[in-house]
Amino acid sequence: MAVVPVSQLNSGDKLIEDVLTKLGNILFHKGRVIAPREIEILRAFMIPYVDIEVIEEDGERGEVKEEESELPFYIEYHNTLQLLKRVFRNAMAGANLPVLDIRNTMEALLSKIQHYHVLKFSPKTMGMSEYIYHNSIMVALTSYQLAKWHGFTTKDLMPIALAGLLHDIGNVKIDSVILEKPTRLTTAELEEMRKHTVYGYQILKNVPSINEGVKLCALQHHEKEDGSGYPLALKGDNIHPYAKVVAVADIFHAMTGARTYKKAESPYIVLEQLTKDSFGKLDPTLVQTFINKVTQFHQGTVVRLSDNRVGEIIFTDRAHPTRPMVNVGGTIINLAVDRKLFIQEVMS
Repeated sequence: MAVVPVSQLNSGDKLIEDVLTKLGNILFHKGRVIAPREIEILRAFMIPYVDIEVIEEDGERGEVKEEESELPFYIEYHNTLQLLKRVFRNAMAGANLPVLDIRNTMEALLSKIQHYHVLKFSPKTMGMSEYIYHNSIMVALTSYQLAKWHGFTTKDLMPIALAGLLHDIGNVKIDSVILEKPTRLTTAELEEMRKHTVYGYQILKNVPSINEGVKLCALQHHEKEDGSGYPLALKGDNIHPYAKVVAVADIFHAMTGARTYKKAESPYIVLEQLTKDSFGKLDPTLVQTFINKVTQFHQGTVVRLSDNRVGEIIFTDRAHPTRPMVNVGGTIINLAVDRKLFIQEVMS
């Protein structure tokens, strides 16, 4: 297998993984042989990399250049994905967790985090059956960034990333019929689903090499500032700081991710919902830091609006960070005034 930038694909290359759009729809099935038209379509959908079959020619496919600086990040992301699957299998079987491997793999991924932007990143391939793994990795990356932006000490950053990575590990004890149900859960199913917090804590609590905050995050990441969360209805200062960080990241990715029972929501609409939730539900200072940082785009950033028009951000008023001014074909649209429109997708 080779992870190859779309710009370096050759006619005749063969896909070995499905290629998905940012909304989770299949663009090309694995096994598709690449021709010039396929390359054009991949570029049109802004797919950065694909997995192709390695053709042995004197021991090599022909050198795959890593001129595009983001490629190492995608490789480390793929490595983390494969490890996390093993971690969840171990947890399901009651086997020991490979904590050293988890830490080393996360360190390698975080060393490339400069290539990760919360609003722009989309996993290269993300089937619905792999949602939980991709969501856990993105929550880990986003939690790490949020903690760093918010001024957490250096010694807290890796534990917070691990807390994000393992926050949903308790789902291995939930019946897959409930996890993958395409319709609304019944009251009984919802109660069972909520037990993943307790199951997660039980899986982690006796692992001596895992920080106590990581364990408590698995238990507390659905608690709310006003005591309306679960499983213990904790309030404010009784919620571990790691869990408060992960809660923001988890809600963001849960709402912007496509599932079998819902479409992906606009990241900008989700940010506005987080602002509302910061009044009683989430830590307001963390939410404010998160929104201010992720919306700091340079002028010229290309976005797609909710009416499918494409334009460039030309100015962001920090009083309205989710509603910048956008230049669409020479027409300036102030989203803070034109409230019926919003940014559907950050394209570059």
